[in-house]
Amino acid sequence: MKWFVIAVLLLGLGLVLDLELLVFAMYVLLGVLLVSRWLTREWTGKVAATRTCSIESTRVGGRATITITLINRSRLAVPWLIIEEAFPNDALKPPLRMKLTGRTTFIARLKPRETRVNRYTVEFLSRGYHQFGPLLIEGGDVFGLHRRYRVLSAPVYVLVPPDVVPLKGYDIASRRPLGEIRMTHRLFEDPTRIAGVRPYQPGDPLSRIHWRAYARTGSLHSKVFEPSCVAGATLLLDFHRRSFTGSEAFWVEDLAITAAASLANAVYELGQKVGFVTNGRDAAERIRSEGWRAAWTTRAEAMDNLNARPANERLEPIVLPPQRGPEQLQRIHETLARLEMTDGFDFAEMVRETASRLPRDASVVAILPEVTRATATTLGELRRSGYAVSAVVVTRDEREFRDWAMPPDWAAMLIKEGIEFRPVNSREALAELQVERVVAVT
Repeated sequence: MKWFVIAVLLLGLGLVLDLELLVFAMYVLLGVLLVSRWLTREWTGKVAATRTCSIESTRVGGRATITITLINRSRLAVPWLIIEEAFPNDALKPPLRMKLTGRTTFIARLKPRETRVNRYTVEFLSRGYHQFGPLLIEGGDVFGLHRRYRVLSAPVYVLVPPDVVPLKGYDIASRRPLGEIRMTHRLFEDPTRIAGVRPYQPGDPLSRIHWRAYARTGSLHSKVFEPSCVAGATLLLDFHRRSFTGSEAFWVEDLAITAAASLANAVYELGQKVGFVTNGRDAAERIRSEGWRAAWTTRAEAMDNLNARPANERLEPIVLPPQRGPEQLQRIHETLARLEMTDGFDFAEMVRETASRLPRDASVVAILPEVTRATATTLGELRRSGYAVSAVVVTRDEREFRDWAMPPDWAAMLIKEGIEFRPVNSREALAELQVERVVAVT
């Protein structure tokens, strides 16, 4: 735009002073500016792109091939284009979440109606909902007077569920299966297990009446059932950003997610109900709400907006009610794959928000990257309300906790509230968890 302004001013000056050479030069310059501007719009405006991915979901360590197809729909050749694939800011920064093989940024020249294909391969190094694209293209005229930027091709996403560590601390044939709870009150009864009979009491439903006893004695009797004790577990995962600090935040995040996935898998293996609650945010929901824009005026603006991550102050926890079956396990693992940290509810606020939806017949297992006084107090309140509560603490401490005569501060807070807990500082320690002591609180 500034070239147009300068040219017009000089043209006016030449006309006023009757400088024919200057007027001619400005006419030529304005003509070049207009033609180059039109050519720039024609070249970049007629370029289209599509993107395909070889897979939609894979495991950690899996690979995917991304194919980008550029199409020049113009009758004119495009002398140059800079093609750049966009990635989230943290994807290619240490610690790496993925490894790329092939070109993701290159310069291309397209003939009229030409189609060009570019491929690159991705190896996934961690769980996540990985985004590829959109495509940023930069074009301009041969004089370098005008440049134009466009964003093409909607992104594609690959879901990578977290690793599952087989837990050695449970036995499918155990007499105390995962989720067994010693009830102090008979809140739930198992109608398939009759413990005896008692005289009929007003208000007993007809389904409870023992008709055979009535036939023998002539008086109504009601069945007495054994209390249900196989109840499963509800996992509470703290995924607030303040809980993950320091240089080892990524390591703690990965281990916490792996612990949640492994515990959910162990409960599923025993055919019991498993639920999941977290204060994190689903990346798929964020993408649906934020979307992506399709045009920018400068490259810096385009890249800043593509990689922008506004503050995520989510105030609605993710709640998956306890259920049995492979569909529930898959649902939990997919949610863990897409989970992102938030700045909204902390752990204590999340528990207060969802406590009314936590089933009382299921163990509550908190997975904590950090233990604060508020966290310990909240878990203690749950325990005093009648819930069977335990905790798995993902700690940065590499020591083996053998001498508990002087426990760490976080452990002392949990002990004071009567919360049973297990520290986990590696995948090996996670594999050694005695799950029946974590989930089957007595």
